[in-house]
Amino acid sequence: KVILEKYRDLSTVQWEGVIGNMHVPSQAEWEQLLTDCSAFLFYGMERFMSHVLLNRLVAMNIPKCHLMILLDLVRSKQSYRRITNSHIHKSCLHIALEGPAETAMLLSLSGAGCVVAPQWYTSLRENAERLETLLHNLLVIGRTTGQTVHILQK
Repeated sequence: KVILEKYRDLSTVQWEGVIGNMHVPSQAEWEQLLTDCSAFLFYGMERFMSHVLLNRLVAMNIPKCHLMILLDLVRSKQSYRRITNSHIHKSCLHIALEGPAETAMLLSLSGAGCVVAPQWYTSLRENAERLETLLHNLLVIGRTTGQTVHILQK
């Protein structure tokens, strides 16, 4: 939240969404945020796709979303328990579609212009550092998404 406040005034567009522990977004809220945004940021636990319904996402059309930043793949004991319980009701194929590469493909097919996401599990601290680097390079310096991702890879 502190990082978002720091960069809030540098963007010419309005930032809106769910921050912190306000509440768990409903499927309708996820869909509303995804279809109305020009850029989307997810900073949370486990896989982004474990928070949205797969069948609803693949039916969505999100061409206005030029950039999706998914800072996910963070695990805690509580999130691992939640995800394990939700996997009981999913097929192996469905679980496989929640992987990082599969998520990027599904979001691209739904219309997202660019997807930036980690490929392996990480920590909240590391994702906070990634978010700081992303926002600084995109909003302060004005680098392109490709240039910024290249910096993250170093």
